[in-house]
Amino acid sequence: MNSQPSPADLAIQWLDNSPFVLLLGMEVEAFERDKVVISIPFKEDLVTIADVMHGGAISSLIDTAAAAAAWSGAEEVASMRGTTISLSVSFLSPARSAGIKAEARCVKRGKTICFCEVEVTSEEEVVAQGMVTYKLG
Repeated sequence: MNSQPSPADLAIQWLDNSPFVLLLGMEVEAFERDKVVISIPFKEDLVTIADVMHGGAISSLIDTAAAAAAWSGAEEVASMRGTTISLSVSFLSPARSAGIKAEARCVKRGKTICFCEVEVTSEEEVVAQGMVTYKLG
């Protein structure tokens, strides 16, 4: 019996303890193989102007959710190190006075490279879409 935590278990620990994740107030709502849902509640500290959530917060959510989705289905790897290779974000509408939620899916998985799609929604509409290429290990 293997007593080592799985990559998915370690990813959950990372999300629960990352200073940056905590700073933005990210909350994991769902975590399953190849699919992760993470939200950020609306906070005045995250607006760019008036009541619009900053694009950097939205992009950070996309990147974090995609990394978690990549690790959620990972087999045993030599190292829990990983990195984002590419990140593309399309902003579709402003997130005004509302929290946002990212649903990230790993749509293609190689030995170490994962391709993820992320959709970010507010209470009312789709706010952004992201494509992330992530390298495991």
